[in-house]
Amino acid sequence: MADPEVHIGDSTQATIDDGDLEMLIANNGANPAEVGETGAGEERTASEEEEKPAERTTFAEYLKSPMIELLIGSGPNQALLRAHKGLVIKSPFLANKLQGDSPPTRISLADDEVDAISCCLEWLYTGEYYPPKLPSGVLAADAGAPQTDSDGRQLLKHARVYTLAEKLGLPTLKSLSHSKIHLVNSTALAELAYARYVYSHTSSDDLTIRKPVASFWGQRSHVLRHETEGSFRTMCLDYPEFAFDVLNFVLNAEEKRAQRRGEDEVGRSGRKRPRGAL
Repeated sequence: MADPEVHIGDSTQATIDDGDLEMLIANNGANPAEVGETGAGEERTASEEEEKPAERTTFAEYLKSPMIELLIGSGPNQALLRAHKGLVIKSPFLANKLQGDSPPTRISLADDEVDAISCCLEWLYTGEYYPPKLPSGVLAADAGAPQTDSDGRQLLKHARVYTLAEKLGLPTLKSLSHSKIHLVNSTALAELAYARYVYSHTSSDDLTIRKPVASFWGQRSHVLRHETEGSFRTMCLDYPEFAFDVLNFVLNAEEKRAQRRGEDEVGRSGRKRPRGAL
């Protein structure tokens, strides 16, 4: 809330004698006549200038920037996409590739997929990518996908956007894609396909995406492993980190349950039978 303005007109000044004027100056630190001329707001000019928001780049300015070609993938699935440089350089990774005295107008992204890149470009232009999140917190219906993801395609779509956003240095897109993963209705086989992608395309210290995967299977593996037609066992053998994370979750959960029951089982190594007993 702004401070109330102080207005001292000429008639007020005429009724103040010299003694009262000196007292006012001593008490307030300013000549009332000067306050009437300049206003109390002048004292806040410096702080207001510091709080002045940064200049906004208009969307028209982005569209006026030169076009950059993005060569995506390799082989028969290779595709050439184009986007405005003003938006492309929002990615530190891509901006770095456009440095130099004679910056290139084409960037090769042979290891990336067209669908993930197109989702990223859609987000750069609009702030969202399809299917969007609704105000209610759910995903909009995707006309091209079933209501339940049975093979992992929908989960993998958002997972690939997640890893691409990590690569391109776009944390807001990374957060958005991760939130969409948890809004997909899926089967056990779809979740396992998603888990396989996560453990083959993310680093071991990326707990943001790995921890929920381990938690999901730690809570449900005793039931869901029967629905995966042996794929769960194969996944554990192919990715020991996955097996360890799931086991670690189960053991931690059991330890917490034991502590709630008041059992002191932490650190105990005793056996019910002698070591040599069979």
